Amino acid sequence: MKKMTLNKLLRGTFVVLLTAMLIGFVSSCSNDDDDDNTPGAGKAHKVVFKAEASAGSNISVAVYGIDGDATSASSLSGTTWTSPEVTSESGAYSANVAVSATGANASSTLKVQIWVDGELKKEGTSSGQVLSASANYAF
Repeated sequence: MKKMTLNKLLRGTFVVLLTAMLIGFVSSCSNDDDDDNTPGAGKAHKVVFKAEASAGSNISVAVYGIDGDATSASSLSGTTWTSPEVTSESGAYSANVAVSATGANASSTLKVQIWVDGELKKEGTSSGQVLSASANYAF
């Protein structure tokens, strides 16, 4: 019975993560215009995604990517996770990350971060026992 509930929880969390990524992508595209004078437009960027959960929590799934090119990392464990460095193509518009974790108790926290060219650009948080945090950054 517990295994079935855990599978439903993980499946539901994965759906929430994918939905967050899709919403981030769609909302980032809604601000598109043809003005190339935007700071950072036309430049490649080095992007790293990070997640940190409170003590006793367990990170299980991460979905991250540049624009619509998402990568999924599953079967994760522990309280921290860092993606490999991703180099965006020149002219890329946004970076997105969504991470799921199980908290130790109701006061557990999860923080996700987007680092671009060595600088922290965006952060998202979640709290509770079922943790799902996301962040979206437009270059």
